[in-house]
Amino acid sequence: MLPRDHRLRDSDSFRRAGRGRRAGSRTLVVHLSTPDAAGPARVGFVVSKAVGNAVARNSVKRRLRHLAREQLDTLPGAAVLVVRALPAAAGAPSAELRSDLERCLQRVMA
Repeated sequence: MLPRDHRLRDSDSFRRAGRGRRAGSRTLVVHLSTPDAAGPARVGFVVSKAVGNAVARNSVKRRLRHLAREQLDTLPGAAVLVVRALPAAAGAPSAELRSDLERCLQRVMA
């Protein structure tokens, strides 16, 4: 579980992250925005019905939350990260999700 102050909850923050840098892979798309404000890095997830039924969507969200928590230290301060799962994420093993997330984060932070 992500700590409370690192969770992205309001729709306006999700929209703002869409204006930042973007990188994609077979299983997910990452949007990163670095606002001028101070504060902790925050992470949000978008998993649509195209990924699968409720069980599949929640499973993907849980795995992505765990992987994103490991990456919090690498994010710049006050960054807003949105991870959007693609339909292929439902059948992908966690190792593939981890490598895709790491690769996408490297691309948007470069």
